[in-house]
Amino acid sequence: MEDGTSKALGYCTGTMDDQVVQWDTRADCDVRKILDRVADKWSLLVIALLDRRTMRFSELRRAIDGVSQRMLTVTLRQLERDGLVTRTVYPVVPPRVEYELTALGFSLHEVIKSLVVWTEEHQREISDARTAYDDRTAEEERLLQAPMAR
Repeated sequence: MEDGTSKALGYCTGTMDDQVVQWDTRADCDVRKILDRVADKWSLLVIALLDRRTMRFSELRRAIDGVSQRMLTVTLRQLERDGLVTRTVYPVVPPRVEYELTALGFSLHEVIKSLVVWTEEHQREISDARTAYDDRTAEEERLLQAPMAR
């Protein structure tokens, strides 16, 4: 169990709204801990890759650019602990280990897929907003520097 993790399922008081359920920003909030875990970049990539198939550790590592062996191991263990991934070890030499999504992991994959679709649909708007912001802040910086240059 992680240091500081309560053994009981936690309820984050004060997080319920009549219209929207929000996560609490306190470090001891279980919802926040779960979101931190499943929303990190390595977990998202592993869950996306395991959609409807099993993969070996080496396949996952090759498919995820930039992930270290240690980070992939930690990520897979956390996803297994959270019930999102199953790990199957085959008693052969050398040992063969395969990973696949559980039913819970598939349900999370659907949510992630929705997020990716939203991102694809709005990438132009986001790119335009970034360009406008960069232009605006560059102009503000130029104006702030102008009086000092005199």
